[in-house]
Amino acid sequence: MTRQEKAQVITDLTTLLNDNNIVYLADISGLNASNTSNLRRACFKANVSLSVVKNTLLAKAMEQVDKDFGELPEILKGNTSIMISEVGNAPAKVIKEFRKKTDRPILKGAYIEEAVYIGDEQIEALVSIKSKEELIGDIISLLQSPAKNVISALQSGGGKLSGILKTLSEK
Repeated sequence: MTRQEKAQVITDLTTLLNDNNIVYLADISGLNASNTSNLRRACFKANVSLSVVKNTLLAKAMEQVDKDFGELPEILKGNTSIMISEVGNAPAKVIKEFRKKTDRPILKGAYIEEAVYIGDEQIEALVSIKSKEELIGDIISLLQSPAKNVISALQSGGGKLSGILKTLSEK
């Protein structure tokens, strides 16, 4: 790879890192061609972008971005694949589901909305992360709950009151 090609890859990676707030780093080495193809297919279905990157080029791109990747540049050893997604837990779900068939991919680390997760033991925590839409839905349902209680109380109370008035008027 020439210097120009390396510079172009670094520029592309820098743009990718700037444009996305959800970045997973995984090790997919040891997967045969069939399993790699199946993993790529699973990523495509989950709307996750998967690509293999050179560690040194990714580290240089991370230095050029204004985000704090914490310890992520230090874990760039061995084979590294980068997974980009719009949903915070989508890559973790793909990894967990794919591991039911094989022992790879192994999560090296993740950067999600300014939070850094290091190590494969974080996969369960990452799977349970809720997306922005799920959190908004939860908040809306929490806000609606008291209002629904007040409305139902008023409706049931109004029914009782009208029943009492009707009974009194009949007497």
